[in-house]
Amino acid sequence: MTIGSEHAFVPYPVLIGDIGGTNARFALVPDATGPVHRFPDAKTADHATIDDAIEATVFGGSALRPRSAVLALAGPVQGDKVPLTNCPWVVEPRRMIARLGLEHVVLLNDFEALSLSLPSLEADDLVPIGGGAALPQAARVVVGPGTGLGAAALVHARGSWIPVPGEGGHVDLAPVSARDMAVWPNIDEPFGSGRYRRIAGETLLCGSGLVRLYRAIVATDGAAARFDDPSEITAAALAASDGHAEEALSLFCVHLGRLAGNLALAFMARGGVFLAGGIAARIAPFLAGSGFREAFIDKAPHRALMDRMPTSVVVHPAPALAGITAYARAPERFGVETEGRHWRR
Repeated sequence: MTIGSEHAFVPYPVLIGDIGGTNARFALVPDATGPVHRFPDAKTADHATIDDAIEATVFGGSALRPRSAVLALAGPVQGDKVPLTNCPWVVEPRRMIARLGLEHVVLLNDFEALSLSLPSLEADDLVPIGGGAALPQAARVVVGPGTGLGAAALVHARGSWIPVPGEGGHVDLAPVSARDMAVWPNIDEPFGSGRYRRIAGETLLCGSGLVRLYRAIVATDGAAARFDDPSEITAAALAASDGHAEEALSLFCVHLGRLAGNLALAFMARGGVFLAGGIAARIAPFLAGSGFREAFIDKAPHRALMDRMPTSVVVHPAPALAGITAYARAPERFGVETEGRHWRR
């Protein structure tokens, strides 16, 4: 079985994984047609290394041993030691091969892997937000707030779907409305400050970012914060029991719409823009009624163009694993670049 190009070959059974800042999700693809065996999620904080997590979760949960691994990581894949952006794990493929008895390891960016699922998602896997209609072979964008903020694109060329990984979650956000201008000076910037403060997408559009936005709103109004956990803020907003929490989640959706619209313009995403990750799925009804879609299309002089691009929330329970499975079973459909990201025994 060839994955990506003549330079990459990984045999079944294939261990696939989606490694985020908080959770590591693993499954085994036994062959080209058999059912995928999914394992319970592993908390990254419960294991010192990814190798420990695989041994405990996968080797401890199945007698079937993988011969190769295709793993999606939350961070850029560079070199033989790959640190995760929002977790202390460092993935070392050569050590993994030696310790776990693997023949091949291929590393992908997590949102690159998620993008591979987009051509196969069904209507039941999506909750539409607003109008628009997808063009079948047009570019697609996926963006998702979670522990961090991930983004990737998928473009079609020469008969293949080609994923475009990146760090789009770290592009700049800017204040637009008068309320933004008032709130902005009270935002705690986690990546350093100084005379020229930069607010990145991930500063606000992730779990800790929602807390950061809520605290900035409360500080702007001279009030006292009631919550310090994103799930508490989300619950209060959805229950309409706290005005500051409601505004925080509303502005979260607006800023997400602006950033998603920027990425859609960059890739001319006439195939659709997809919101992934646990946060988007949990707040899908709130998103649909928020200012997300208006912020997404408010891109003069291209408002009409943006309004033709569909936006939706991905509610598939494990889209990144679905993407890797599709890639492992039909690599000829995808133009995945594996140079520098494929290790052999």
